[in-house]
Amino acid sequence: MTIDQVFEDFNKLRVLVVGDVMLDSYVWGKVERISPEAPVPVVNVGHREYRLGGAGNVLLNVQALGAEAIACTVIGSDGPGDTLQHQLMERHLSCEGLIRSDARITTIKERIIAGSQQVVRIDTETDAPISEEERTQLVAKAKKLIPGCQVVIFEDYDKGVLSPEAIAEITAFANEHNVPTVVDPKKRNFLAYQHTTLFKPNLKELREGLKVDFETGDALALRAVVQQLTQALQAKGALITLSEYGVYIDYQNETCHLPAHRRSIADVSGAGDTVISIAACCVALGLPPRVIAGLSNLGGGLVCEQVGVVPIDRDRLKAEAVRERLLS
Repeated sequence: MTIDQVFEDFNKLRVLVVGDVMLDSYVWGKVERISPEAPVPVVNVGHREYRLGGAGNVLLNVQALGAEAIACTVIGSDGPGDTLQHQLMERHLSCEGLIRSDARITTIKERIIAGSQQVVRIDTETDAPISEEERTQLVAKAKKLIPGCQVVIFEDYDKGVLSPEAIAEITAFANEHNVPTVVDPKKRNFLAYQHTTLFKPNLKELREGLKVDFETGDALALRAVVQQLTQALQAKGALITLSEYGVYIDYQNETCHLPAHRRSIADVSGAGDTVISIAACCVALGLPPRVIAGLSNLGGGLVCEQVGVVPIDRDRLKAEAVRERLLS
């Protein structure tokens, strides 16, 4: 298979993203005086912008690769929820798995920016687990959609949409239908992702999730810890992002450690979302572990050259994959 064929085949994929979809709000303005009420700056608002955040950025990355991305999540029946749904629809992202709840608020992260300086961030959210009724709805939506998809991404931000029960039911159903499951975990449900296909923590999440510590540069220690991880989860494989040390994959009886590419780093925000999106699409196509790790590693580095959270540029990723001879 050639790189051209891989990118052509991305266009044929349907990817179900289950997890915490959020709304990012940006308020830009100027500071010209200090408040007479307290020693704080007064920001005169110039304009506002809304973007998809959390699992929403994974949806955008999957779409940027050429695949169809489907959101499966629970948000509030509130104003921010309306805005979030509008953002999904405006970007031609499927809302087939979207559940609106009267009992829940939509997570919104609001950044107040004066000039180029972030003054404060305001989070309006709940991290309480969704109700049993909402969980039943979520699982039912996922089960309806999985047979028509080629891969499921669990995008967990510890905001309550994913629970051990939902994870177990959705994973079991996906396994029954031979649909791979790829996981971007957080701390609360770290060990709940049993029997998944590819588990992708970063180094901090790996250490905290297994309660272990080791030197990042110790190859033997890393290999042992990753084996411990896959055994604990009974997972088919793991992809570990190591920041400036690159990525490590243990999958399909193959291990591979790829160094990070030299980059002019502007912002690491959203790199993990890009990595999980690329990895999931590669797993869906049945690509070899080295290619999964290599393409994911390239994509994660590329988005770090951009300021802010941005989805991958498909053409740049393809050009770099050709230059690196990933499939030669």
